[in-house]
Amino acid sequence: MDNFTKQLLSWYEAQKRDLPWRREPTPYRVWISEVMLQQTTVPAVAGRFEKWMARFPCIKSLAAAGERDVLLEWEGLGYYQRAARLHAAARSIVSEHDGQLPQDEQLLRRLPGIGPYIASAIRSLAFGKDTVAVDVNVCRVFMRLLALEGAPGESRVRRTVENAAYGILPAGDSSRFNQALMDFGSIICRASRPECDRCFAVANCRAFQEGLQNDIPGKRRKKLEEIETAVAVFLDGDSVYIQKRPRDGLFGGMWEFPGGKVKEKEPVSGAVVREVAEELRVGCRVREKVTSFVHFYTRYKVTLHAFLCSCEDDLPLDDEHRWVEVKSLSRYPMPSANRKLIERIRRRSGT
Repeated sequence: MDNFTKQLLSWYEAQKRDLPWRREPTPYRVWISEVMLQQTTVPAVAGRFEKWMARFPCIKSLAAAGERDVLLEWEGLGYYQRAARLHAAARSIVSEHDGQLPQDEQLLRRLPGIGPYIASAIRSLAFGKDTVAVDVNVCRVFMRLLALEGAPGESRVRRTVENAAYGILPAGDSSRFNQALMDFGSIICRASRPECDRCFAVANCRAFQEGLQNDIPGKRRKKLEEIETAVAVFLDGDSVYIQKRPRDGLFGGMWEFPGGKVKEKEPVSGAVVREVAEELRVGCRVREKVTSFVHFYTRYKVTLHAFLCSCEDDLPLDDEHRWVEVKSLSRYPMPSANRKLIERIRRRSGT
């Protein structure tokens, strides 16, 4: 396996990807990039990373920002609790660590949203500590090299992979080693259709030798949870009524149209009336359907029905409920299905 390390680093020098966070690997930039890359593709993150850095160039600027601005800048990257935890962690770093990310693993892991992998990545890529950063890509590489059965998330598999990685970690060169493994797992040893004909490591790869490269790791089909929702669109001239989601839970702290899940065998228009009564404590009348469409999130298939509604009483107005001009909705962070609905409303109203 020592030969693998030499070949890997040689391959990396010739094939490494030019990624914006690698050009200036400060602790802050490494941290933000690693959080963004969780469950998101590199192409999706590359442009957003630069935009984030222009808006929040340092930890103190992120800590000083408002929640709405942070969520708005994160919009489209999914798993919005990641942004909320980044914001909370930045404030903790400013108040407890003088605005500097700590190098100590335990101190890092006490910060919101920083688990074992991100802590290791920060310590290796930003501080040059001799530690391995095992993500899904890296885990897959070693599972194939060792012909290791199981799933990447299993503790037994993770321990075996980490031991193997530490066994060939070049002292003082963990940053290049970890980034080389990440690129190798993304470019050559891919999840599907690995490019074994271009791979320098086939002589060391037990999965290839045994013809198991397409079977390791085992494939697990994830079934999307299907959800049907119905929302109310209250219009007053050029303004529309929106509400803020609770901080805890899915899309915490973002804004949306009033409404929610349709119960089994419940008419969708009836679901709107019920949800408005439960959420806003007012009665409403469904006037006409605005649109229906299907939207996919990572784990959900959502069928959204939107109805133009009128209200029998005044709608509540406070920090979490407000009328907003349709043209100003871009200033409010929203789940992407709501963005799709806004486009339908704009086309309908001509705004």
